Amino acid sequence: MSQELIVGLDIGTTKICAVVGEIADTSVEIVGVGTHPSQGLRKGVVVNIENTVKSIRKAVEEAELMAGCEIRSVFAGIAGGHIKGFNSQGLIAVKSREVTQADVTRVIDAAKAMAIPLDREVIHILPQEYIVDGQDGINDPIGIHGVRLEAKVHIVTGAVTAVSNIIKCCNKAGLDVSDIVLQSLASGDAVLTDEEKELGVALIDFGGGTTDLAIFSNNSIKHSAVLALGGNNLTNDIAVGLQTSLPEAEKLKQTWGCCLTTLEDREEQIEVPGLGGRKSRNLSRGILAEIIHLRAKEIMEIIHKEIIRSGFAIPMISGVAITGGSSLLAGLPELADDIFGLPTRRGYPIGVGGLTDVINNPAFATAVGLVLYGARSRSPRSRDSFRIRDQNIFYRVLNRMKKWFKEVI
Repeated sequence: MSQELIVGLDIGTTKICAVVGEIADTSVEIVGVGTHPSQGLRKGVVVNIENTVKSIRKAVEEAELMAGCEIRSVFAGIAGGHIKGFNSQGLIAVKSREVTQADVTRVIDAAKAMAIPLDREVIHILPQEYIVDGQDGINDPIGIHGVRLEAKVHIVTGAVTAVSNIIKCCNKAGLDVSDIVLQSLASGDAVLTDEEKELGVALIDFGGGTTDLAIFSNNSIKHSAVLALGGNNLTNDIAVGLQTSLPEAEKLKQTWGCCLTTLEDREEQIEVPGLGGRKSRNLSRGILAEIIHLRAKEIMEIIHKEIIRSGFAIPMISGVAITGGSSLLAGLPELADDIFGLPTRRGYPIGVGGLTDVINNPAFATAVGLVLYGARSRSPRSRDSFRIRDQNIFYRVLNRMKKWFKEVI
């Protein structure tokens, strides 16, 4: 295929998903999708290299077959409890009295000049807004006259080992990693509108191993967090509570599961397979709903507390969008609406063409978002900072110091 292709690789706890996007002028057409059950991750972190590599290869091969191309590089998503996000601010003097790209680079460097532990890797440095001579709310300060430039940024870091393992798995699967991207950031690109990001919205990516939170306002990310709880915890509760196997518990959750205990057909009987050759039993659907309700409510309440703790609960005029595979659970938007006190909707991938009927599912939000992120980062003005580097930690720190001394001198 002669057109430029971008591949998003969602390395999740329950599934690996590869989505191939074709860049056509200003639009992105989805031309290939591949999925395979994930084996080798726990709560978003790689715990078995070989199993993860096998799952990646299977998903990529399926996407290659559908798209009719060879996949060599990917934009890979990352999540897990090791992910930490925080806000920072930098200040510089404008040398030429007119803000240039060099000034923007310097103020971003000033904002990230803080003590980051050597066992952590900076994944993103995301500008929130610029302030020129006290005038705030500036998205692009280049060309504006002033003597004082400030930048507010959101910095996302992850454990060096977790990032390295993601890269290693991709490399062993025969893939280069163009960039590592926070999964909730990618999901936001796929399911949120510009208006929602402007007015304020909370995105909840409810996956199998983790639940990711990202709060957007004024077209920038204000807060991010990752909770090491997800849909697998609901499955485990069902397996323990109903004394059945995990695969059967997952089937029960997907077929009969509901977050609401106020079911009209709560007395409807469902068949629960027994363990170790024991006979199946018939239980009411209401019992299953009660088990799911307790865990889902706990997860949403933790997210609600995180939103309040962040201090950005007030600007969320657009409410909440829930995406990810586990968001398909019946009654989840209604439960979240009650807990958050805000209008809540499921987030489906938007803004792409091609195989829209195939990817019209919240489970594909992250992979589609990675493709959109890759298409956006092709711009030379892109300021997202992370790229895979061959240098070790010592040389990265040394280069930072050399650059700092040059500026001082």
